[in-house]
Amino acid sequence: MKIAISNDHAGVELKNAIASHLKSLGHTVIDNGTNSSESVDYPDFTERTAIQVKNHEADLGIVICGTGIGASITANKFKGIRAALCHDIYTAKMAKKHNDANIIALGGRILTPEKAIKIVDSFLSETFDGKRHSRRIAKISNIEERNFLCSD
Repeated sequence: MKIAISNDHAGVELKNAIASHLKSLGHTVIDNGTNSSESVDYPDFTERTAIQVKNHEADLGIVICGTGIGASITANKFKGIRAALCHDIYTAKMAKKHNDANIIALGGRILTPEKAIKIVDSFLSETFDGKRHSRRIAKISNIEERNFLCSD
């Protein structure tokens, strides 16, 4: 699987641990940075990952900032992106199973690398349930269609 990952300065350690873990599992990791603890703006890095997932250049994405909140808000500004903020295994599982999330957002100041890896593993191992949830995803897509000001 090809996974795009990005972070701001608060997520460097978490990103490095997750990327290393994903590579050890045989996944291809697209590292959209940053690799420095110097303060940067998370939207600049989150945008790269969201575009890659949106354009099917990556199968899934992981975005990291201090809390994960700003990165999740940014990623959800892109048509076709369903980014879920996950702080535990259950929310990661449900993000994929019920919401067919294609990006997860994590908090570099909230999670330890060990916990983040468990969350990522849960997200990657789950599949979309479909069934009644497909109807809900279709409604989300319809809302998106009606409310985005530009088509791409």
